[in-house]
Amino acid sequence: MTNKEALLWASSSLSEACERPQYESELLLAYHLKQDRIYLTTHDHVEIEAPEVFKTLIQRRAKHEPYEYIVGSASFYDIHLEVEAGVLIPRPETEILIDVTAELIRKEQLTHIAEIGVGSGAISVVLARKFPELHIIATDICETPLRVAAKNIATFGLEHQITLRKSNLIDEVSEEVELVVSNPPYVAEDFLLASNVADYEPKEALFGGRVGDELLKQIILDVKQRGIRFLACEMGYDQKEPLQDFVNQIGVKYINFFKDLAGLDRGFVIEF
Repeated sequence: MTNKEALLWASSSLSEACERPQYESELLLAYHLKQDRIYLTTHDHVEIEAPEVFKTLIQRRAKHEPYEYIVGSASFYDIHLEVEAGVLIPRPETEILIDVTAELIRKEQLTHIAEIGVGSGAISVVLARKFPELHIIATDICETPLRVAAKNIATFGLEHQITLRKSNLIDEVSEEVELVVSNPPYVAEDFLLASNVADYEPKEALFGGRVGDELLKQIILDVKQRGIRFLACEMGYDQKEPLQDFVNQIGVKYINFFKDLAGLDRGFVIEF
């Protein structure tokens, strides 16, 4: 089987599993061959090594397993992060949360923050790289994200800036922090997700309760009770109104909502 033949077969196999079967076929073949995609064009008649191994990769993707889990890596912001089953794959929308949070850190000259739900470490790693003087306590309730985040933190040499801690929300964070940032679970439990998400990604990182905003509200209450000044969170596109009503009831200095690149409501910043 040549590279050209492999791509034809792979594209056909992935036609119902993803939006860009040709592109993902090229990515997976390049990954298999440890080459870049240009190599595939310039060596289209070369016989591929271990074709059965490549076929296994394609078959996994054809069953809707996320590409990032197959290759063990996710592109995020300006870096690549290690990921595996049990760890939420970082999304482009979360890059906006980072930009909003970074602007607040810069404006208020914040030096000590916490992250709830570290996952792969995406938020903490990017923020630590942006702000060398920033100290972050990053929590997660599950062991797998903490282990994977530790690897990513070590890859970028950020152990002196980021402390990992197993905790429900900020229960185990006793230190004084000025801001909490989080991309928490915010999907309603009866919401139908695509199979590549619902069947493979960790449910504890996706579903936020029956309505979906229960955990967000708990985070708001916890941060307010602790006397922490700022909170920045990602949220669902349909949660602006109930969250606005909620903070009106409990009292905050302000809440500012922000949108994602599709123009949907995607997050907020609160000052207490």
